[in-house]
Amino acid sequence: MHSVAGATDPHRLGRNELEVRAVPPPPAAPPRLIHLNGPPGIGKSTIARLYADRHPGVLSLDIDQVRRLIGGWRERFSETGALARTLAVGMADAHLRSGHDVVLPQYLGRLSEIERFETIAHDSGAVFREIVLHDNKEQSIRRFTQRGGAMESGWHREVQEQVDRAGGVSALSAMHDHLTEALRRRPAAIVIASHEGRLAETYEAVTAALADPHLELSV
Repeated sequence: MHSVAGATDPHRLGRNELEVRAVPPPPAAPPRLIHLNGPPGIGKSTIARLYADRHPGVLSLDIDQVRRLIGGWRERFSETGALARTLAVGMADAHLRSGHDVVLPQYLGRLSEIERFETIAHDSGAVFREIVLHDNKEQSIRRFTQRGGAMESGWHREVQEQVDRAGGVSALSAMHDHLTEALRRRPAAIVIASHEGRLAETYEAVTAALADPHLELSV
């Protein structure tokens, strides 16, 4: 039998040494449901996609994309949105139970909707993390109305038309107010001041918040 330099004969180990070597690895951290909230057009989906791209196994669960899989979503925007949120609950539950994180980039201004996803996280044995990308009302509305790009302008035009039908600027203003009010009742939510054109800084702030929930961040 050949011996390997530096190897130790297990028969010569003391009892304490054997016990140390037999210690199992620490348990894996529980999965997380990361709710990335914020006004429409502030960059939630972009941050979520970037986070998933850099963290294999993470599901970027964009409810707007799920909505587009349902027939008649243009004509029944609100109705299909409710259906998409129900589907998202099931998708989140399945992915969390597989031991993987879910990031949910979705404006939710009603406490009942936020709590719905918080409950599914806890029921799945996951941790619920709540991060809000925020800007003042005027800037939030301007960012929504002026957003878009070569690849996504079609979708943004569709959403803009739906918002216009719902009241346009008045609807966006009300959504901002609802979110602000909800935050007063969600003390565990981490608010990140997100400014236009500073994607990298916003992303770093989000990852820092996930690493340390006690940080107070502004970018």
